[in-house]
Amino acid sequence: MSVSTPSQSPPARGYARSRERDDEARAALVPLEPGERPTAVTVGAIVALALAAANVIAMIARYDSEEAGKTTGTLLITAILLAIAVGMWKARYWAVLGMQTLLALTIVGAAVGSLTALNANAVILIVALLVPASVLFWFLIKAMARLQMPTRAGEEPH
Repeated sequence: MSVSTPSQSPPARGYARSRERDDEARAALVPLEPGERPTAVTVGAIVALALAAANVIAMIARYDSEEAGKTTGTLLITAILLAIAVGMWKARYWAVLGMQTLLALTIVGAAVGSLTALNANAVILIVALLVPASVLFWFLIKAMARLQMPTRAGEEPH
Protein backbone atom coordinates (compact mmCIF):
# COMPACT_ATOMS: atom_id res chain seq x y z
CA MET A 1 0.00 0.00 0.00
CA SER A 2 1.54 3.30 -0.98
CA VAL A 3 1.39 6.27 1.30
CA SER A 4 0.88 9.61 -0.35
CA THR A 5 3.19 12.38 0.71
CA PRO A 6 2.21 16.03 0.95
CA SER A 7 4.47 16.72 -2.04
CA GLN A 8 2.31 14.53 -4.31
CA SER A 9 -0.29 16.35 -6.33
CA PRO A 10 -3.95 15.24 -6.03
CA PRO A 11 -3.90 13.50 -9.45
CA ALA A 12 -0.73 11.58 -8.48
CA ARG A 13 -2.39 10.40 -5.25
CA GLY A 14 -5.46 9.39 -7.26
CA TYR A 15 -3.33 7.40 -9.72
CA ALA A 16 -1.55 5.68 -6.84
CA ARG A 17 -4.89 4.65 -5.29
CA SER A 18 -6.10 3.44 -8.68
CA ARG A 19 -2.95 1.33 -9.14
CA GLU A 20 -3.47 -0.13 -5.66
CA ARG A 21 -7.05 -1.15 -6.50
CA ASP A 22 -5.88 -2.67 -9.80
CA ASP A 23 -3.17 -4.65 -8.02
CA GLU A 24 -5.66 -5.88 -5.41
CA ALA A 25 -8.12 -6.95 -8.13
CA ARG A 26 -5.39 -8.85 -9.99
CA ALA A 27 -4.27 -10.57 -6.76
CA ALA A 28 -7.86 -11.68 -6.10
CA LEU A 29 -8.17 -13.42 -9.49
CA VAL A 30 -8.06 -17.19 -9.33
CA PRO A 31 -6.06 -18.79 -12.15
CA LEU A 32 -7.91 -21.20 -14.41
CA GLU A 33 -7.34 -24.87 -13.79
CA PRO A 34 -6.13 -26.88 -16.79
CA GLY A 35 -9.14 -27.46 -19.05
CA GLU A 36 -11.35 -25.05 -17.07
CA ARG A 37 -13.62 -22.66 -18.94
CA PRO A 38 -15.37 -19.80 -17.10
CA THR A 39 -19.18 -19.99 -17.15
CA ALA A 40 -19.49 -16.68 -19.01
CA VAL A 41 -17.21 -18.02 -21.75
CA THR A 42 -19.34 -21.17 -22.06
CA VAL A 43 -22.51 -19.07 -22.28
CA GLY A 44 -20.83 -16.84 -24.89
CA ALA A 45 -19.84 -19.87 -26.98
CA ILE A 46 -23.41 -21.17 -26.91
CA VAL A 47 -24.79 -17.73 -27.81
CA ALA A 48 -22.35 -17.40 -30.74
CA LEU A 49 -23.31 -20.86 -31.99
CA ALA A 50 -27.03 -20.07 -31.67
CA LEU A 51 -26.57 -16.80 -33.58
CA ALA A 52 -24.67 -18.62 -36.34
CA ALA A 53 -27.50 -21.16 -36.61
CA ALA A 54 -30.09 -18.36 -36.63
CA ASN A 55 -28.20 -16.64 -39.48
CA VAL A 56 -28.23 -19.80 -41.58
CA ILE A 57 -31.91 -20.45 -40.89
CA ALA A 58 -32.83 -16.85 -41.73
CA MET A 59 -30.77 -16.99 -44.91
CA ILE A 60 -32.49 -20.20 -46.04
CA ALA A 61 -35.95 -18.95 -45.12
CA ARG A 62 -35.49 -15.69 -47.03
CA TYR A 63 -33.18 -16.87 -49.80
CA ASP A 64 -33.25 -14.67 -52.89
CA SER A 65 -31.05 -15.85 -55.79
CA GLU A 66 -30.76 -12.28 -57.07
CA GLU A 67 -29.14 -11.07 -53.87
CA ALA A 68 -25.80 -12.93 -53.96
CA GLY A 69 -24.09 -10.18 -51.96
CA LYS A 70 -26.54 -10.61 -49.11
CA THR A 71 -25.89 -14.37 -49.06
CA THR A 72 -22.13 -13.85 -49.09
CA GLY A 73 -22.36 -11.36 -46.21
CA THR A 74 -24.53 -13.72 -44.18
CA LEU A 75 -22.12 -16.60 -44.75
CA LEU A 76 -19.16 -14.42 -43.75
CA ILE A 77 -20.82 -13.33 -40.52
CA THR A 78 -21.84 -16.94 -39.84
CA ALA A 79 -18.24 -18.09 -40.34
CA ILE A 80 -17.01 -15.42 -37.91
CA LEU A 81 -19.61 -16.46 -35.32
CA LEU A 82 -18.63 -20.13 -35.72
CA ALA A 83 -14.93 -19.27 -35.29
CA ILE A 84 -15.77 -17.30 -32.16
CA ALA A 85 -17.94 -20.13 -30.81
CA VAL A 86 -15.18 -22.72 -31.32
CA GLY A 87 -12.52 -20.40 -29.92
CA MET A 88 -14.60 -19.61 -26.85
CA TRP A 89 -15.35 -23.29 -26.32
CA LYS A 90 -11.58 -23.81 -26.24
CA ALA A 91 -11.29 -20.80 -23.85
CA ARG A 92 -9.16 -18.70 -26.20
CA TYR A 93 -8.62 -15.06 -25.33
CA TRP A 94 -8.90 -13.86 -28.96
CA ALA A 95 -12.34 -15.44 -29.27
CA VAL A 96 -13.64 -13.79 -26.10
CA LEU A 97 -12.27 -10.48 -27.34
CA GLY A 98 -14.06 -11.01 -30.67
CA MET A 99 -17.32 -11.82 -28.88
CA GLN A 100 -16.97 -8.71 -26.76
CA THR A 101 -16.45 -6.66 -29.90
CA LEU A 102 -19.68 -8.05 -31.40
CA LEU A 103 -21.50 -7.45 -28.11
CA ALA A 104 -20.21 -3.86 -27.94
CA LEU A 105 -21.44 -3.21 -31.49
CA THR A 106 -24.81 -4.71 -30.55
CA ILE A 107 -25.04 -2.57 -27.41
CA VAL A 108 -24.17 0.63 -29.31
CA GLY A 109 -26.59 -0.27 -32.13
CA ALA A 110 -29.41 -0.98 -29.70
CA ALA A 111 -28.72 2.23 -27.79
CA VAL A 112 -28.81 4.27 -31.00
CA GLY A 113 -31.94 2.40 -32.08
CA SER A 114 -33.60 3.34 -28.82
CA LEU A 115 -33.45 6.97 -29.91
CA THR A 116 -35.82 6.26 -32.79
CA ALA A 117 -38.10 3.65 -31.20
CA LEU A 118 -41.59 4.54 -32.39
CA ASN A 119 -43.73 2.12 -30.40
CA ALA A 120 -43.77 -0.27 -27.46
CA ASN A 121 -42.81 -3.26 -29.61
CA ALA A 122 -39.64 -1.48 -30.74
CA VAL A 123 -38.74 -0.61 -27.15
CA ILE A 124 -39.30 -4.23 -26.04
CA LEU A 125 -37.09 -5.51 -28.88
CA ILE A 126 -34.34 -3.02 -28.02
CA VAL A 127 -34.44 -3.93 -24.32
CA ALA A 128 -34.44 -7.63 -25.28
CA LEU A 129 -31.17 -7.01 -27.17
CA LEU A 130 -29.58 -4.48 -24.85
CA VAL A 131 -29.96 -6.19 -21.48
CA PRO A 132 -28.61 -9.68 -22.29
CA ALA A 133 -25.80 -8.26 -24.45
CA SER A 134 -24.75 -5.90 -21.65
CA VAL A 135 -24.90 -8.61 -18.99
CA LEU A 136 -22.83 -11.05 -21.04
CA PHE A 137 -20.34 -8.29 -21.90
CA TRP A 138 -19.95 -7.48 -18.19
CA PHE A 139 -19.35 -11.08 -17.14
CA LEU A 140 -16.88 -11.68 -19.96
CA ILE A 141 -14.61 -8.92 -18.61
CA LYS A 142 -13.53 -10.93 -15.55
CA ALA A 143 -13.37 -14.11 -17.63
CA MET A 144 -10.97 -12.35 -20.02
CA ALA A 145 -8.77 -11.33 -17.10
CA ARG A 146 -8.60 -14.94 -15.92
CA LEU A 147 -7.83 -16.17 -19.45
CA GLN A 148 -5.02 -13.64 -19.75
CA MET A 149 -3.31 -14.68 -16.49
CA PRO A 150 0.15 -16.22 -16.83
CA THR A 151 0.19 -19.96 -17.35
CA ARG A 152 1.86 -22.42 -15.06
CA ALA A 153 4.75 -24.64 -16.15
CA GLY A 154 3.62 -27.45 -18.44
CA GLU A 155 0.26 -25.80 -19.19
CA GLU A 156 -0.91 -24.91 -22.69
CA PRO A 157 -1.15 -21.11 -23.15
CA HIS A 158 -4.55 -19.63 -23.99
